[in-house]
Amino acid sequence: MKNFTLEVCIDSVESAAAAVQGGATRLELCANLVLGGTTPGVFLLREIRKISNIPIHAIIRPRFGDFCYTDSELRIMAEEVRQFKAEGAEGVVIGVLSPDGSLDMAAMKALCDAAGGMNVAMHRAFDMCNDPFEALKQAEGLGVCTILTSGRRNLCLDGAELLGQLNAQSKLEIMAGSGVSATNIPQLRAIAGLSSYHLSGRVAIDSPMVYRNPELSMGLPSLSEYELWRTSADLIAAARKVLEDIE
Repeated sequence: MKNFTLEVCIDSVESAAAAVQGGATRLELCANLVLGGTTPGVFLLREIRKISNIPIHAIIRPRFGDFCYTDSELRIMAEEVRQFKAEGAEGVVIGVLSPDGSLDMAAMKALCDAAGGMNVAMHRAFDMCNDPFEALKQAEGLGVCTILTSGRRNLCLDGAELLGQLNAQSKLEIMAGSGVSATNIPQLRAIAGLSSYHLSGRVAIDSPMVYRNPELSMGLPSLSEYELWRTSADLIAAARKVLEDIE
């Protein structure tokens, strides 16, 4: 019996299939992972259900950028939570902050209420909070089940000491994210004592396009339209093996 969580964030059916093949125990369903993940469409959930029945948590993030949302954005987010609940998602992943860096408790409660018994995780908005320990207590009070965090650093291994402190104090699942791989899971486990890990396992693949217009860019100039990012089943399988060996 497994005593760990290996969550893979994906934004395509192809990546979902690779994550399942590699041994993911849960999927975080996103769009636009190259921008940190935004709310996906429910049709992506439906397609993935055709190939797997492992639990799926859908991120609810209406746009790239900060986590301080307008009233209209919050209304849309609440409707999206209810929509994913109706579609049978096992959970949603949320995070709303006030301008001062504290949790926006009214907005968070409204989204948790909309979830209506689904699992609720908090994404790395947690790492942007002004006080992680206060945010942890507040999240517990809201009924949040999982905190995804890098320990307030760009890479979770650099934040491992804080991850350990949070894990020691928390009644919730503390899940390490940002830079997780098979090579550093043993270090994260040794320092922070964690059993839950979140990664994309992404590799770049070349676009099938043969004709390529060199005169323009359709998106961010720093990103190529002809380089696709997909989850690697091998990278997920390597992480799974490390976790099985540890546990």
